[in-house]
Amino acid sequence: MERIICYTKNCEHNLKNVCFAGVITVGEKAVCLSKSKREGGMLAQVFADAEASEELADAGSYECLVQCNCHCVFNKNNICSSNAIEIDDTFINTKCMTRIKPQ
Repeated sequence: MERIICYTKNCEHNLKNVCFAGVITVGEKAVCLSKSKREGGMLAQVFADAEASEELADAGSYECLVQCNCHCVFNKNNICSSNAIEIDDTFINTKCMTRIKPQ
């Protein structure tokens, strides 16, 4: 996978909406199981984003692997085959928003 675009507001792996985890796991209901809350919470996320270089968001591709356990058209033997995915917070948890259920 080339890129994980992450809009979560409190994750240790997220800088400038780019996931730097390297490997993430998406659970059965498209929940991001790899989210790791920052020490200091959402305020620490704001400071980390402010201190990070603007070049991070424009740098292009990052090698990452998405282990996927959900029912999705991109799930090929528990590995996501999409070139890029979006992760975002929902009311209850953080989910893969790129998930498409097969017909």
